[in-house]
Amino acid sequence: MRPVSSQRITTRVETSEPRFVSYPKPGPDAPNVVMIVLDDVGFAQLGCFGSGIATPNIDRLAAEGLRYNRFHVTSVCSATRAALLTGRNHHAVGMGVTQEAALGFPGYTGRIPKSAATLARVLRDNGYNTLAVGKWHLAPKNEYSAAGPFDRWPLGQGFERYYGFLGAETSQWAPELVRDNTHIEPPYPPEEGYHLTEDLVDQAIRMIQDQQQAESRKPFFLYFAPGAAHAPHQVTEEWVTPYAGQFDDGWEDWRQRAFDRQVTEGIVPADTELPERPPWIPDWETLPADQRRLFARYMEVFAGFVTHTDHHLGRLFADLEQRGIAEDTLVMVLSDNGASGEGGTTGTLNEAAGWLGNGEDVDEAVARIDDIGGQDAYNHYPYGWAWAGNAPLRLWKRYAWLGGVRTPLVVRWGDRLTAQGGVRPQFVHAVDLYATILDAAGITQPEAVDGVTQQPVEGTSLLPSFAEPDAAEHRLLQYFEMFGSRGIYEDGWMAVTDHVANQFDERSNLVGSHDFDTDRWSLFHLAEDFSEARDVADEHPELVRRMEGLWWAEAGRNQVLPLFEFPASMSHMHPGEFPPPCERAYAPGGGPIQESQLPTLVGGFELTARVVVPDGGAEGVLIAIGDRHGGWATYLLDGRLVATIAMPDQTTRVVAPEPVAPGERVLSVRYEPGPGPRLVLAVDDVAVAEDALPGMFYFPNLMTSGAGLLVGRDRGLSVSHDYTPPFAFTGTLERVELRSGRPGARPDQSAELRVALAGD
Repeated sequence: MRPVSSQRITTRVETSEPRFVSYPKPGPDAPNVVMIVLDDVGFAQLGCFGSGIATPNIDRLAAEGLRYNRFHVTSVCSATRAALLTGRNHHAVGMGVTQEAALGFPGYTGRIPKSAATLARVLRDNGYNTLAVGKWHLAPKNEYSAAGPFDRWPLGQGFERYYGFLGAETSQWAPELVRDNTHIEPPYPPEEGYHLTEDLVDQAIRMIQDQQQAESRKPFFLYFAPGAAHAPHQVTEEWVTPYAGQFDDGWEDWRQRAFDRQVTEGIVPADTELPERPPWIPDWETLPADQRRLFARYMEVFAGFVTHTDHHLGRLFADLEQRGIAEDTLVMVLSDNGASGEGGTTGTLNEAAGWLGNGEDVDEAVARIDDIGGQDAYNHYPYGWAWAGNAPLRLWKRYAWLGGVRTPLVVRWGDRLTAQGGVRPQFVHAVDLYATILDAAGITQPEAVDGVTQQPVEGTSLLPSFAEPDAAEHRLLQYFEMFGSRGIYEDGWMAVTDHVANQFDERSNLVGSHDFDTDRWSLFHLAEDFSEARDVADEHPELVRRMEGLWWAEAGRNQVLPLFEFPASMSHMHPGEFPPPCERAYAPGGGPIQESQLPTLVGGFELTARVVVPDGGAEGVLIAIGDRHGGWATYLLDGRLVATIAMPDQTTRVVAPEPVAPGERVLSVRYEPGPGPRLVLAVDDVAVAEDALPGMFYFPNLMTSGAGLLVGRDRGLSVSHDYTPPFAFTGTLERVELRSGRPGARPDQSAELRVALAGD
């Protein structure tokens, strides 16, 4: 045991030796750090990377700093964020896929281990203030509730302040927000002009103001992750109008123009080839005129969304300048993966519908074209625009091809950078930014944190390339894997498989292997072929075999195995994701109750509300969850009991014929599953209305982001246009009881429940 140095303590202060508490401090030149993680922004979707989309504030950042044209990520959000914040490969810290698909295998737990302390924790332990604003997506979904556990929320991972949303995506008009460890409501409603991006920037500026006014000598780390430009693409019309008509000539022409700018501006090498349009992406000229107008509108809204985001980031950059700290702040702007193809061939007015394969037909979307971008749509553009937005690369988010794993990176750090405004060609990965920031701060990676030995950091500092444009490559080997799509880079060469995950078969008609054992490995010499345009696998079979072997070695070292493919692997999801049947009672008031804490609803349920209706009748919400893009509400309207289920593909509304009479009443809604599923309304145990549902009930807020369960009121965007939140119940609502256990179930429905719970 290490001896404790002696300290003189006597009976009097004047003869005793004081020993004051010391606080950690980083190096004297440690910068403030601002890391901005954009979402689903492709390689060619920022102005400074060749886009025709206006991003003047990020462009100015690039002109004063550097652009890296070979920056790589993991191809989906949770995984990239884990790599950024830990400096380790995503499988090595349990984040092999997104949080929604966590599995019971080491590389897929969805839980960053204590052996991989985050950048925020290390910086905090060395004297930084640590602030997080925006999207988190690094905690399992069944840990989002007010009961936690909070270990994997931002404050449990080293951040001292947090404001944002925990999940994958959220409505820009009515998000589900958290401040520190508490669920809160937006500061004002969508009817008064609320927009999430504006709010997040306001909060970030306020956090910096508070920190600087309290202790300006202490550096800060701000992790800023807006929802933009992930779906839903939502922004007010004033930001969309400037783009009217700019995409009418289609994705092929837009991609070509972006590529031409990239070559002219030196963003890509002059000898880069632009791969031809893949056959599964429609030829724009063959599309009917109404479809071309619809698809152009989707992209106009996306462009307006990106420009709106850039505008508000400009406020953040301006605040740094006004405080006189811009030159001493290391700013990094990047995207977590390539542009997203999750809108399918024709785009969608409701992203959740696309995920479930139940999207609206094109004619319906054309009829609702004016809804795109507004409060009545949860839209995502067609994947032709993802292909164009990743110019000059192939494919998009979720794939190990460069279109999924290569994204923009902009760095600014005052005069610490040479050849400002230039393009750096070094191969860089998300894991490298962790090491770069610690290097800039003069902080040594700790061997242990809280007594836990830390696993090796994979990242290597980029600081040499900050100073030397031609600095040597620091990363000669890097594997990639996502949903079974595999790739590996080694010293200028890239090998990648043609594996196509099952969820894309029907919508994209991609041609490729669906059997890991028969995957074909393509080979590209990236040192001479920037865009993966020329497959030379047949010319170098021995190199292909060697690189495949390297991939397997890296897979074993980083916990990649077993290989994951959706949806077949979903049967291995942790059973905690599907709570067992039970009964719960809820009282009015309080915050939203999270989806993961509700009883299982897919196999049948009954909601019972015990109310007192005054003379003259009552109206208002009994319960509401989600919103019009995916939600469920029971309420009294003009005194009559109403239940509305807004599923992504169809809304069902059941209404009682007569108002509920005054007095003590028991109001109920019962879902009866099985063949011919039905929704039944009852007053005092007497059925008063019923209707068929279009299919088996699944939890309607599965992919959208309205509020959790609210009792006695609603907020944000309503589940139904019947009312405007809060639409609080005007009678007396004693409690509601939500009982699963399949009321009215028939024996032949047991298989349905097992399938639903298994996610099969």
